[in-house]
Amino acid sequence: MTATPTEVQSDVLLARILASLDDDKAEDVVTIDLRGRSSVADYMVVCSGRSSRQVGAIAEKLMERLKQEFGRTCRVEGKEQGDWVLIDASDVVVHVFRPEVREFYQLEKMWMPAGAGLSARQN
Repeated sequence: MTATPTEVQSDVLLARILASLDDDKAEDVVTIDLRGRSSVADYMVVCSGRSSRQVGAIAEKLMERLKQEFGRTCRVEGKEQGDWVLIDASDVVVHVFRPEVREFYQLEKMWMPAGAGLSARQN
């Protein structure tokens, strides 16, 4: 039985997203807990793909899995370019980057708590 989008807890959604990223060989996956820090989402996930093609494929497969398993249609930006794809799954926001673009924007550094090292949050 497929759960409705409102029934899925953010931790369950996060676990499925991380599994999907792992299945598709996403690299340098970092999870940032936003609970209590932002009303936008409970978690942010930042990861890399080796090429524009892989970035697009990671995003596409993730959206397909979330639609199939949870009935959740995600908003997506940037999939056509493949440099930086933003997937808004409501409680979890996922950023998939090409490594050079990720290094340029350093998005996770803006959201990590003060004094937290990236290695402590990597999956």
